[in-house]
Amino acid sequence: MKPIRVLVAKVGLDGHDRGAKIIATALRDAGMEVIYTGLRQSPEMVVQAALQEDVDAIGISILSGAHMTVFPKVYQLMQEKGLTNTLLTGGGIIPEEDSVKLKALGIGTLFAPGTNTSDIATYIKEWVAANRK
Repeated sequence: MKPIRVLVAKVGLDGHDRGAKIIATALRDAGMEVIYTGLRQSPEMVVQAALQEDVDAIGISILSGAHMTVFPKVYQLMQEKGLTNTLLTGGGIIPEEDSVKLKALGIGTLFAPGTNTSDIATYIKEWVAANRK
């Protein structure tokens, strides 16, 4: 079985990437191949990179408060480009009520700061095992 490939992205003007780098390292340590896009990516750039890299999951780290714009836009672009079997997940400062709304749109679990990185890795592994074609 090929390794799980995850794209870790920072969208918009949010310049804080310490958490994204910690997640990228933790997922790599869990045996996944991780592509980190770096800072200030647009939703279009993230989806294009996901297509080029043939990833199983996209993880967006967001602390800027733009999650109700960023996640739906990335998800919409994923659907348009045929990434219908790719997990969109992420984390950051996201109020619980917003997480519920985003999940209802089809977006995966969103993790709060302080979540154990092994829980995130387990979630991605289980999702891919159940959904990879």
